Amino acid sequence: MDTETNQTFENLGEEQLPIAEHKLHGWTHILGLYAGEHVAATEFVIGATFVALGAKTMDIIWGLLIGNILAVLSWTLITSPIAVETRMSLYTYLNKIAGDSMTKLYNWANVLIFTVISAAMITVSSTAVRFAFDIPAQLNWYPTNAWFVLIVLGVGIIVVLIAMYGFNAVSGFSGICAPWLFVMFTSGALVLFPALSESVLGTTIVESWQAFLEIGNSSIWTGINSNGEPGIGLLEVVGFAWAANTITHFGLIDMALLRYAKKKEYGLATSSGMLFGHFIAWIAAGIMGAGTAVLLKKSIVDLDPGDVAYYALGLSGFVIVIIAGWTTANANLYRAGLAAQAIFTKYSRKTTTMAVGVVTVVVACFPFVFSQILPLLTYAGLLVVPVGAIVFAEHVIFPRIGLTRYWVSYKNLNHSTPAVASWGLGLVFGFGLNALNVMSFYYLFIPTWIFTILLYTLLAKKYGASEKYPEEEAKEEERNKKIKVFQKLQASQEQPHKKDVSLATKLLRVIALVSLILTLVLAVITMFWSPDIEAYKMNRNTFYTYGFIGTLTYFVSAYWALLRNKALQKKQ
Repeated sequence: MDTETNQTFENLGEEQLPIAEHKLHGWTHILGLYAGEHVAATEFVIGATFVALGAKTMDIIWGLLIGNILAVLSWTLITSPIAVETRMSLYTYLNKIAGDSMTKLYNWANVLIFTVISAAMITVSSTAVRFAFDIPAQLNWYPTNAWFVLIVLGVGIIVVLIAMYGFNAVSGFSGICAPWLFVMFTSGALVLFPALSESVLGTTIVESWQAFLEIGNSSIWTGINSNGEPGIGLLEVVGFAWAANTITHFGLIDMALLRYAKKKEYGLATSSGMLFGHFIAWIAAGIMGAGTAVLLKKSIVDLDPGDVAYYALGLSGFVIVIIAGWTTANANLYRAGLAAQAIFTKYSRKTTTMAVGVVTVVVACFPFVFSQILPLLTYAGLLVVPVGAIVFAEHVIFPRIGLTRYWVSYKNLNHSTPAVASWGLGLVFGFGLNALNVMSFYYLFIPTWIFTILLYTLLAKKYGASEKYPEEEAKEEERNKKIKVFQKLQASQEQPHKKDVSLATKLLRVIALVSLILTLVLAVITMFWSPDIEAYKMNRNTFYTYGFIGTLTYFVSAYWALLRNKALQKKQ
């Protein structure tokens, strides 16, 4: 490869090129990514919301299982194949097939979506801090306490500064949070279930599956919503579990993650986030919310995540709400800042992140953001699903029906009328169906996706996709060959990463693992070895004390091991 071509590729950012083969990862890496991403502070809110919406116990169990399996299949059959074949993020690929104007519109949508999600997470983290200072729960759509606003501002400023300056450190820390979060959600449900059992059955021991169902139907998922009316059914539960991540699978945002997968089948590794993070965590959060309501003699709608976490996990509850909200808010605010920087190219990412962060913190002062997280996530998915449909049509359908991929690039167009029009009309179609109440809004993404695919295909055919571009296609093929040669040269010059296998680091990892196991054992003892209410209270207090010690031990040892490994990487 000539020096001039080599220099051209070096001047391009990594995001502008397909991911190199030597940077691909195996299925365990994808498994870890999704476990960390989808066990978050929102699970407290969503799990309790299903209770408030009046779902039934078996509808929750079967609905969440089916819906989350459908989500895994969506990543595996839609997102992963496109990501692996292109090795590009959605942002780069969208620019290639739809031009600059469409990409800028899409970035505005991402700024909006990730700002709202970040705001919700800051509010959730603030509920733990407000609980520590005995500030009343914020249950209206607006703040009712000046001290709560100050807490949100304090937490929000920290999140914004980290997103601006320290995101790389936080992303490494987030990776070690996933195992602990999973243990905490599971433990919280185990610790509070005897209290529920005692209130329903008059005994702290749950001796059978039928007893579990009786407790669930009587005090958790009763089939009656918070207004005393019949609640949502199986189809609604399936729909939300599937629709909750339409932004990332049907909307294709997770091309950014799955482009690193060695094989398309690694889309199945998203099950770590769905079946553990969502299925189990949402059920556990519902149990924790109902158990806290019993202990405090309140309705679940009068509780916020701070209440629930404290009564389920003691001091560890403060940690779980703060960390889970903090890590999720940072990741999403970082994304929002990147999207804003792509729009306002004259400004640095730090500047745009700060500007977006100011808006985010203001929005976070209003508790309606996290209390309405279910519809917000669903509508956010509906906003970006047409974009995923456009990319799916161009990448998957066009070659099968004789249309030309990348025709916008081949014609050197900065504006794609078919793409912009299809997105706009797709939104009108989807939100129009919602306004007419034709179907449950949890499923609106399906007809919207199909409608946009058909419309974009017809419009693209009319505007130039039906033409042939042999010269441009030959240049594209030649460019791709040169990129592979360039990346092979890069791979030969890179030092292989070494893992820290020293005895000290291994010991730290063992200590971290043992602390998690012991915490879970204490929760199991509280659940199954509490023959009466006095024994239960004693076991619960023991869990609160030693579970918190286990939490501190885990984070100190796991983070220490992480720092040792990073220090080794720097020495290479």
